This record gives sequence, C-alpha cells and structure tokens, in this order.
Amino acid sequence: PLTNKEGDVRELTRADIREMRPMREADPEFVERFLKEKAKRGRPKGRKKAVVSISLDRDVLERWRASGPGWQARINEVLRKAVDA
Repeated sequence: PLTNKEGDVRELTRADIREMRPMREADPEFVERFLKEKAKRGRPKGRKKAVVSISLDRDVLERWRASGPGWQARINEVLRKAVDA
C-alpha cells in the first residue's frame, strides 16, 4: 500500500515507480470514457457567433450583469437592432 498505518501517503520508492503503468494500460475503459467526455467539451461545432473582447465602461457592464442571466444575449439583441436600424 502507498499509505502508512496512520493513513498518510508514504514517499514513493524506485520500486513503486518501476511498477507504475500508463493509465491507458491500467484501465483502458476509463481512458476511453474520459476521452469521449472530453470531446464533448468546448464550443459546439457550427457555432455562428464569434467570441470577441471588448472594453466597456464599468458602470455599463455592471448594469447589464445586474439584469440577470442572459445579459450577453440581450446585449447581442440591442446591437442587432442598432445595426439593422
């Protein structure tokens, strides 16, 4: 075991390290599940919106955020109306 009688993790020995195996060898099913879940992360493919960085006055940003969840989508709606006007 890698713990002592008190439950503390002991220092690894050279023998411990020699016995270690890559996770893909030790539990290939876990690695497969992990990689499938990892592939689902990130922005969806085919996303039509661009991610941008913009500087806004702090008080303006605070008021939008204070309006609750969906504030970024509401900013997008206001900008769309201004562009289409």
